[in-house]
Amino acid sequence: MSYTLSDFDYDLPDEFIAQQPADPRDHSRLLVYDSATGTITDDRFYNISDYLPENTTLVVNNSKVEKCRLLFDEGKKEIFVLNAANNTTVKAMVRPGKKFKKGRTLQLTENISAEVLDIDEEGLRTLKLTPALNNPVYNKHKHTPFPPYIEQNESLSEKYQTVYADDLGSKAAPTAGLHFTDELLETLEKQGINQAEVTLHVGLGTFAPVKADSIDDHTMHSEWFKITKETADQLNKAEHITAVGTTSVRVLESSLREHQQFTATKMDTDIFIRPGFQFKATDALITNFHLPKSTLLMLVAAFTGYDEMKKIYQHAIDEEYRFYSFGDAMLIL
Repeated sequence: MSYTLSDFDYDLPDEFIAQQPADPRDHSRLLVYDSATGTITDDRFYNISDYLPENTTLVVNNSKVEKCRLLFDEGKKEIFVLNAANNTTVKAMVRPGKKFKKGRTLQLTENISAEVLDIDEEGLRTLKLTPALNNPVYNKHKHTPFPPYIEQNESLSEKYQTVYADDLGSKAAPTAGLHFTDELLETLEKQGINQAEVTLHVGLGTFAPVKADSIDDHTMHSEWFKITKETADQLNKAEHITAVGTTSVRVLESSLREHQQFTATKMDTDIFIRPGFQFKATDALITNFHLPKSTLLMLVAAFTGYDEMKKIYQHAIDEEYRFYSFGDAMLIL
């Protein structure tokens, strides 16, 4: 069946969009969906061990969020660094766009300027920064790249990192992992539930809206991921795999399609997981509640089935779950 973008739309009251995480992290709510029976259970995340199979391996994304949002002139000018060719040349989203014209040099502060070298078809700017980006003069201008639906609040910066975040490079948090505490991970390990770490640096694809009416016409932006030999060996021996977040799913499914088994690798993936996709690596999924019309919601629909996804989301709205990055979680078995 072919789906249109409107098939993945839904209405959400603004008050359901979480502006800060649960405290402690693992006190967020947990919706558990059992695919075998179609039943939904409402619980708390700290009880997730009651539902995870004893033989499962948790696969987490250890990517760490960069403070890549540069704000100047009391926030009136913004450079959102997407990637850096070196310490002076970067590709970025900018605001306001009319100020960043090709060939123009903007004096952002007394000590910082940006020359616009190029503008691509998506409006992304290639900028030459003076001084180099690693200069301490930028420190007070660097901010955590919270999504636009979350108010900029730098006091929440550490809460927008998973407790196992290690490999710096993401432009957004792999949010399904935000619910775990060190204590909960230790408890799961004592119960025999192992943890495997992969790395996928969340990039522009997280921010890029789907514009095509037929979702099959959408092109994903590629994102870089890594699997170590230790992790590959661990996953090849795993009896059951629970992916923590859609980013972990992208790593697992991309790796298996590329190599037919888990192999130590570093590569880019533009895999687009949508209804009709055949999962080869993922047995269960922990994820948050995603934005309407997003590729993340389409991935969930691929995993649960489209009608089941609609049922789950309607239940979450009826029960007033908290949505999006700082919101509640679901476990799909």
